[in-house]
Amino acid sequence: MLRKVDKHSGMPAYIQIENMIKSEILLGNLQKGTQLPTVRELQNTFDVNINTVIKALERLKAEGYIQAEQGVGYFIKKDVDIDQMVIKTIRECISKLKKDGIDYYTAMLIFEEVWKNG
Repeated sequence: MLRKVDKHSGMPAYIQIENMIKSEILLGNLQKGTQLPTVRELQNTFDVNINTVIKALERLKAEGYIQAEQGVGYFIKKDVDIDQMVIKTIRECISKLKKDGIDYYTAMLIFEEVWKNG
């Protein structure tokens, strides 16, 4: 879901925007060929300077996630095929972590250690 950036997170706004759009692609919410909202619409959605939006889009373009069509807009270029069962399993795991009172940062530490040693 695209939302306003957190200006107090310590993470640059353009990276937050880039990550939000990547997440939507990876979760299958934005599929290959889908046109992104206009730069101005994204500026309003994220509540940032237009140059911040452009920087995020250019980084996504350089990574091959999106492509630009002059005078038309930006389109999803990459079709990421993540098994929906994997996403379902992750959601169930996150739900259990929350239910057990484990905060985000602790969960990320656990995830990182399991990833490295798994």
